[in-house]
Amino acid sequence: MASEGYDYIIVGGGSAGCVLANRLSENDAVRVLLIEAGGKDRHPFIHMPVGFAKMTSGPYTWGFNTAPQKHANMREIPYAQARVIGGGSSINAEVFTRGNPVDYDRWANEEGCEGWSFDEVKDCFIRSEGNTMLSGEWHGTDGPLGVSNLADPQPMTRAFVQSCQEYGIPHNPDFNGEAQAGAGVYQTTIRNARRCSAATAYLKPVMHRTNLTVRTGCLVHKVVVKNGRATGVSYEHQNRLTTAIADQEVIVTSGAIGTPKLMLLSGIGPAAQLSEHGIPVVRDLPGVGENLNDHYGIDIVAELTGHYSLDKYNKPHWAAWAGLQYYLFGSGPVASNVVEGGAFWYADKSLPVPDLQFHFLAGAGAEAGVPSVSKGSSGITLNSYTLRPKSRGTVRLRSSNPADLPVVDPNFLAEPEDLKTSVEGVRISREIFSQHSLQKYMRAIRFPDDSVKSQAEYEAYARQYGRTSYHPTCTCKMGVDEMAVVDPKLRVHGIEALRICDSSIMPSLVGSNTNAPTIMIAEKASDFIRGNR
Repeated sequence: MASEGYDYIIVGGGSAGCVLANRLSENDAVRVLLIEAGGKDRHPFIHMPVGFAKMTSGPYTWGFNTAPQKHANMREIPYAQARVIGGGSSINAEVFTRGNPVDYDRWANEEGCEGWSFDEVKDCFIRSEGNTMLSGEWHGTDGPLGVSNLADPQPMTRAFVQSCQEYGIPHNPDFNGEAQAGAGVYQTTIRNARRCSAATAYLKPVMHRTNLTVRTGCLVHKVVVKNGRATGVSYEHQNRLTTAIADQEVIVTSGAIGTPKLMLLSGIGPAAQLSEHGIPVVRDLPGVGENLNDHYGIDIVAELTGHYSLDKYNKPHWAAWAGLQYYLFGSGPVASNVVEGGAFWYADKSLPVPDLQFHFLAGAGAEAGVPSVSKGSSGITLNSYTLRPKSRGTVRLRSSNPADLPVVDPNFLAEPEDLKTSVEGVRISREIFSQHSLQKYMRAIRFPDDSVKSQAEYEAYARQYGRTSYHPTCTCKMGVDEMAVVDPKLRVHGIEALRICDSSIMPSLVGSNTNAPTIMIAEKASDFIRGNR
């Protein structure tokens, strides 16, 4: 077995891994290795904003389905997780939201995560952000992550924002400013009409550094721990097993599914579970793979009277025209992220902050597992989800074979409050679609159709049509209680020289999309590792 030596080994080339590879290699005296299971981001669909619609299944994902969902009609729901450099930021819908300040204050004040209040993480958000439109107290303009307004939102997106106002949701031009509530067009991680993934923003500009090594197509088997200290990792590349040695730290950034899987394979996790699979217990940490928290999104779909949405470009001649427009001018439908508009609003109006988020898609059937309209027609989709779901699930090993996918059980809708809020999201979605600015383009709402009227019928619809919103978190949570896996400086409890720095360390889910918060976590982690905090 070959071996190689580095100062820092980063396991996982997703959003967090790309940030850390950049920041740690700024010091040319340290040797950094970034290992990614997926391949390079060469496919053109990755870089075209509209390519998101082609990326929720296929070779750039792991191909997960959930375990049968007990509270969602025992469905095995497709669970897209990226398998490519850049991770989720290379295949997501490019929506840029940070969450509400109350989310981070809850981490710090209620969940044992000292130093993670909004005031204490805001500088990391600002540092990462390269906003081309907004500035001031709430935004950064010089960071690596390109953030921009869509140059020309689709007509249906504009009609959606107007319909929200007609329903009573005010216009909000900045979901990441002083107030989150309202409806508007999302800012996106797009720069110069191309996706600005973490790989594009953080990794590609520093690939020339001689102290940074990036390896793709590598399956990590385990973190090697000797005498209570992480000393390196064992990984497989082209059927060859290699041990990489870390003189300073191993940093796991494999996401909320991949990270607990690797920890368990390494003998770090609930002792009884490890013993079931014949894995020697290195450290009994009961929280590894527990506490899975994800947004359960429910779509409604309407059919239009004409070809007013992006579905028009499903026809070959229109697709060719759109491709030409993008190639020549960097504009048109290909420059759209599809999920252009959105809103934050209230199922429970007595709450101090919104408890629902909406994503408007200027098309139908754009994502794997979502209903569409009849062939040849055009449609639009509105997705809603409960921002702070109480339901918790698990990530468990299927076997001790590193090549086997883990068993992912988000346990959606396990808590009655989640179902109640989710149903209200569907009701409000329907009301928005019933307003004048959208109705004038609409033939009918197809999902749910007119037969869905009672509370029981709405609940049945929610159980049948809900799905992941691609925001798994919390499976190696930060904190100081017995279920915490890492401390507030992201060090794994009981193992020296091992940190986890990705969305799995969130103690609870933030009320928004999760890519920007994951990048913030990695920015903050880079300060911890370098001794700057």
